[in-house]
Amino acid sequence: MTTTAEHPHTHDRAPEHSPRLQLAKLAPEAYKVVLALEIASKKDLDPVLVELVKIRASQLNHCAFCIDMHTKDALAAGESVERIVQLSAWEESRHFYTERELAAIGLAEAVTVLTDGFVPDEVWERAAKQFEERELAQLVTVIATINVWNRFAVTTRMAPGHYTPGMYNTKG
Repeated sequence: MTTTAEHPHTHDRAPEHSPRLQLAKLAPEAYKVVLALEIASKKDLDPVLVELVKIRASQLNHCAFCIDMHTKDALAAGESVERIVQLSAWEESRHFYTERELAAIGLAEAVTVLTDGFVPDEVWERAAKQFEERELAQLVTVIATINVWNRFAVTTRMAPGHYTPGMYNTKG
Protein backbone atom coordinates (compact mmCIF):
# COMPACT_ATOMS: atom_id res chain seq x y z
CA MET A 1 0.00 0.00 0.00
CA THR A 2 1.22 3.51 -0.75
CA THR A 3 2.11 5.55 2.30
CA THR A 4 1.59 9.27 2.86
CA ALA A 5 5.40 9.61 3.03
CA GLU A 6 5.59 8.41 -0.59
CA HIS A 7 2.82 10.80 -1.62
CA PRO A 8 2.97 13.81 0.74
CA HIS A 9 -0.16 15.41 -0.76
CA THR A 10 -2.37 12.47 0.12
CA HIS A 11 -4.15 11.86 3.39
CA ASP A 12 -5.08 8.70 5.15
CA ARG A 13 -7.68 6.97 3.05
CA ALA A 14 -11.09 5.78 4.10
CA PRO A 15 -11.30 2.03 4.64
CA GLU A 16 -12.13 -0.03 1.58
CA HIS A 17 -15.61 -1.51 1.60
CA SER A 18 -16.13 -5.24 1.28
CA PRO A 19 -18.07 -6.67 -1.64
CA ARG A 20 -21.65 -7.62 -0.79
CA LEU A 21 -21.35 -11.01 -2.47
CA GLN A 22 -19.24 -12.97 -4.93
CA LEU A 23 -21.51 -12.98 -7.99
CA ALA A 24 -19.16 -15.07 -10.14
CA LYS A 25 -19.12 -17.82 -7.50
CA LEU A 26 -22.79 -17.67 -6.57
CA ALA A 27 -24.22 -17.36 -10.10
CA PRO A 28 -21.49 -18.97 -12.21
CA GLU A 29 -23.69 -19.85 -15.16
CA ALA A 30 -24.91 -16.27 -15.56
CA TYR A 31 -21.38 -14.91 -15.08
CA LYS A 32 -20.02 -17.27 -17.77
CA VAL A 33 -22.75 -16.24 -20.22
CA VAL A 34 -21.97 -12.53 -19.74
CA LEU A 35 -18.26 -13.31 -20.08
CA ALA A 36 -18.96 -15.12 -23.38
CA LEU A 37 -20.99 -12.08 -24.51
CA GLU A 38 -18.04 -9.86 -23.53
CA ILE A 39 -15.65 -11.87 -25.69
CA ALA A 40 -18.03 -12.02 -28.66
CA SER A 41 -18.96 -8.33 -28.48
CA LYS A 42 -15.40 -7.06 -29.02
CA LYS A 43 -14.71 -9.15 -32.12
CA ASP A 44 -13.19 -7.08 -34.93
CA LEU A 45 -13.42 -3.75 -33.07
CA ASP A 46 -10.44 -1.54 -32.25
CA PRO A 47 -9.42 -2.38 -28.65
CA VAL A 48 -8.74 1.27 -27.77
CA LEU A 49 -12.17 2.34 -29.05
CA VAL A 50 -13.77 -0.46 -27.02
CA GLU A 51 -11.99 0.72 -23.86
CA LEU A 52 -13.03 4.36 -24.42
CA VAL A 53 -16.66 3.26 -24.74
CA LYS A 54 -16.40 1.10 -21.62
CA ILE A 55 -14.80 3.88 -19.60
CA ARG A 56 -17.46 6.40 -20.63
CA ALA A 57 -20.37 4.07 -19.83
CA SER A 58 -18.73 3.20 -16.51
CA GLN A 59 -18.33 6.90 -15.67
CA LEU A 60 -22.02 7.46 -16.33
CA ASN A 61 -22.95 4.46 -14.17
CA HIS A 62 -20.56 5.53 -11.38
CA CYS A 63 -18.87 2.14 -11.56
CA ALA A 64 -15.49 2.72 -9.92
CA PHE A 65 -14.42 -0.90 -10.36
CA CYS A 66 -14.98 -0.81 -14.13
CA ILE A 67 -13.47 2.68 -14.50
CA ASP A 68 -10.34 1.36 -12.79
CA MET A 69 -10.26 -1.79 -14.93
CA HIS A 70 -10.89 -0.19 -18.31
CA THR A 71 -8.63 2.78 -17.68
CA LYS A 72 -5.80 0.35 -16.96
CA ASP A 73 -6.71 -1.77 -20.00
CA ALA A 74 -6.81 1.35 -22.20
CA LEU A 75 -3.38 2.43 -20.98
CA ALA A 76 -2.05 -1.09 -21.62
CA ALA A 77 -3.52 -0.91 -25.16
CA GLY A 78 -1.61 2.31 -25.82
CA GLU A 79 -4.19 4.96 -24.97
CA SER A 80 -2.91 8.25 -23.54
CA VAL A 81 -3.61 9.51 -20.04
CA GLU A 82 -4.70 12.84 -21.54
CA ARG A 83 -7.48 11.30 -23.66
CA ILE A 84 -8.69 9.16 -20.76
CA VAL A 85 -8.80 12.17 -18.43
CA GLN A 86 -10.71 14.24 -21.00
CA LEU A 87 -13.28 11.50 -21.62
CA SER A 88 -15.59 12.67 -18.82
CA ALA A 89 -15.86 16.01 -20.68
CA TRP A 90 -15.68 14.62 -24.23
CA GLU A 91 -18.21 17.06 -25.66
CA GLU A 92 -15.99 19.97 -24.63
CA SER A 93 -12.83 18.06 -25.57
CA ARG A 94 -13.85 16.88 -29.03
CA HIS A 95 -10.49 17.75 -30.55
CA PHE A 96 -8.89 14.87 -28.63
CA TYR A 97 -10.94 12.25 -30.50
CA THR A 98 -11.60 11.11 -34.05
CA GLU A 99 -15.08 11.41 -35.59
CA ARG A 100 -15.39 7.63 -35.29
CA GLU A 101 -14.53 7.74 -31.58
CA LEU A 102 -16.90 10.65 -30.99
CA ALA A 103 -19.72 8.72 -32.66
CA ALA A 104 -19.01 5.64 -30.52
CA ILE A 105 -18.76 7.64 -27.29
CA GLY A 106 -21.99 9.50 -28.10
CA LEU A 107 -23.78 6.23 -28.79
CA ALA A 108 -22.41 4.72 -25.58
CA GLU A 109 -23.75 7.67 -23.64
CA ALA A 110 -27.20 7.53 -25.29
CA VAL A 111 -27.57 3.76 -24.77
CA THR A 112 -26.32 3.95 -21.18
CA VAL A 113 -28.57 6.83 -20.10
CA LEU A 114 -31.88 5.55 -21.43
CA THR A 115 -33.74 7.42 -18.68
CA ASP A 116 -33.17 10.56 -20.78
CA GLY A 117 -35.30 9.00 -23.53
CA PHE A 118 -34.63 6.73 -26.44
CA VAL A 119 -31.39 6.77 -28.42
CA PRO A 120 -31.84 9.92 -30.53
CA ASP A 121 -31.92 9.46 -34.30
CA GLU A 122 -29.08 11.96 -34.78
CA VAL A 123 -26.83 9.96 -32.41
CA TRP A 124 -27.66 6.72 -34.23
CA GLU A 125 -27.17 8.29 -37.67
CA ARG A 126 -23.81 9.71 -36.68
CA ALA A 127 -22.66 6.27 -35.53
CA ALA A 128 -24.10 4.61 -38.65
CA LYS A 129 -21.99 6.95 -40.82
CA GLN A 130 -18.80 5.92 -39.00
CA PHE A 131 -19.36 2.17 -38.65
CA GLU A 132 -20.38 -0.58 -41.05
CA GLU A 133 -23.57 -2.37 -39.97
CA ARG A 134 -21.71 -5.36 -38.53
CA GLU A 135 -19.37 -3.06 -36.57
CA LEU A 136 -22.33 -1.06 -35.34
CA ALA A 137 -24.00 -4.26 -34.13
CA GLN A 138 -20.78 -5.20 -32.30
CA LEU A 139 -20.55 -1.71 -30.79
CA VAL A 140 -24.14 -1.87 -29.49
CA THR A 141 -23.29 -5.25 -27.96
CA VAL A 142 -20.14 -3.84 -26.29
CA ILE A 143 -22.20 -1.00 -24.82
CA ALA A 144 -24.93 -3.32 -23.56
CA THR A 145 -22.36 -5.68 -22.07
CA ILE A 146 -20.44 -3.01 -20.16
CA ASN A 147 -23.75 -1.85 -18.74
CA VAL A 148 -24.38 -5.40 -17.45
CA TRP A 149 -20.91 -5.51 -15.89
CA ASN A 150 -21.43 -2.04 -14.36
CA ARG A 151 -24.65 -3.17 -12.75
CA PHE A 152 -23.01 -6.32 -11.37
CA ALA A 153 -20.06 -4.37 -9.96
CA VAL A 154 -22.03 -1.45 -8.52
CA THR A 155 -24.71 -3.65 -6.97
CA THR A 156 -22.22 -6.05 -5.38
CA ARG A 157 -19.85 -3.17 -4.42
CA MET A 158 -16.75 -4.53 -6.12
CA ALA A 159 -13.79 -2.48 -4.85
CA PRO A 160 -11.59 -0.70 -7.40
CA GLY A 161 -7.82 -0.56 -7.27
CA HIS A 162 -6.83 -4.21 -7.39
CA TYR A 163 -7.10 -4.91 -11.13
CA THR A 164 -4.04 -5.55 -13.27
CA PRO A 165 -4.37 -5.64 -17.10
CA GLY A 166 -4.70 -9.22 -18.27
CA MET A 167 -5.99 -10.32 -14.88
CA TYR A 168 -9.22 -11.51 -16.49
CA ASN A 169 -8.49 -12.92 -19.92
CA THR A 170 -11.47 -11.82 -22.00
CA LYS A 171 -9.72 -11.68 -25.37
CA GLY A 172 -11.41 -14.87 -26.55
